[in-house]
Amino acid sequence: MPARIFIGLVVGAVLGGVASAIAGDNRQTLDWIVSRVTEPAGRIFLRLLLMIVIPLVFSTLALAVAGMADIRRLGRIGVKTLVYTVIVSGLSVIVGLTLANTVQPGRRIPEETRSRLIEQYRGDVEQLGRPPVGGGGPGSGIETIIPDNPLASMSRNPPDMLGIMVFSLLFGLGLMLLPPEKSAPVTAVLEGVYEAVAKIIDLVMRLAPYGVFALLFTMTARFGFALLESLVWYVATVFLGLGIQQFVVYSLILWLLARTNPLDFFRRIWTVILTAFSTSSSNATLPTALRVARENLGLPPSISNFVLTLGATANQNGTALYEGVTVLFLAQVFGRDLTLEQQLSVLLLAVLAGVGTAGVPSGSIPFIMLILVQVNVPMEGIAIILGIDRILDMCRTVLNVTGDLVAATYISKTEEPIAEPSLTPV
Repeated sequence: MPARIFIGLVVGAVLGGVASAIAGDNRQTLDWIVSRVTEPAGRIFLRLLLMIVIPLVFSTLALAVAGMADIRRLGRIGVKTLVYTVIVSGLSVIVGLTLANTVQPGRRIPEETRSRLIEQYRGDVEQLGRPPVGGGGPGSGIETIIPDNPLASMSRNPPDMLGIMVFSLLFGLGLMLLPPEKSAPVTAVLEGVYEAVAKIIDLVMRLAPYGVFALLFTMTARFGFALLESLVWYVATVFLGLGIQQFVVYSLILWLLARTNPLDFFRRIWTVILTAFSTSSSNATLPTALRVARENLGLPPSISNFVLTLGATANQNGTALYEGVTVLFLAQVFGRDLTLEQQLSVLLLAVLAGVGTAGVPSGSIPFIMLILVQVNVPMEGIAIILGIDRILDMCRTVLNVTGDLVAATYISKTEEPIAEPSLTPV
């Protein structure tokens, strides 16, 4: 599948660019093909992804919180895990946003191409209206975060994703606090919804090679190859951000907080890193991570099992960083200057999306599309990065599972001495 998506990217981009060069100023036939064939096909693919975002967000976030019933038994461990997840995910997004603002990968395309992009999608942006995130001050922001009618938040165009996420978290909290016999039927329904939505994502992604072909043909037929030049800078920015989080932020956490030798730690989890890279799935890597935490790191199962299982869904630092960089990159491509308030909204949404993103390949794509809508950036821009998403997905999954093991190491170190074989102390 990744190879087919990449082929769709290359063939669509090359054919679109060649067609644009051949057509020159006589573009009637090419414009007809784009407007009547490839653009509608690409939009159908995107709408299929958007269609399942709200049930995906609601079910994953609610289940993530409802599944934390052990917090009442584990006490400090549960609280530490949640606080760690929010803080470190926030740090990863800050790293990504800082790099995107510094490198400006989306600005590295010709001004003429950017002007044509803005003109082409001006109508789409105007139809979106004002994003619901970030009102006229702190008070209005709080009102937006807490929806008075969750169903209305879901039915808006665009939907109020921050309000939906907060309601999902509170709904999950309500389930967590109920006796098991009362919450079990609702949890079973939510699990069924999640499994069905995950299957739909899998089916839709089977169409990805054709959808990517249509989207890239449309883009390059209209704007030529210049649009793709900034992809090199975008990929470099993502890799740099992932590298900083993996080898600088995590190393500092291990060294300063867990009193653990980072080099020894990375050597011991090498099997997990390879598994995460090859599968692009935090969920698929979880069994390996549990075994490595117990056998190679010597972490107490009572702590590591809880932290790693929760982290496979909620502690997705790499995904949060990637979403922040991607949103700013596409905003720059379309000439959108996001205000500080909007970037703070992106930060918050990316952290929450990291909690709600399914731990499966390409699980973050629907969330990125809705964050784009929230900040008035045409969601069609996702076509630019779809073809290279898989390799970036493999890399950010490595960061996700490494972050889970770092969290388990830190929390285990603060709760009780780690059993042999222990990591080399600093």
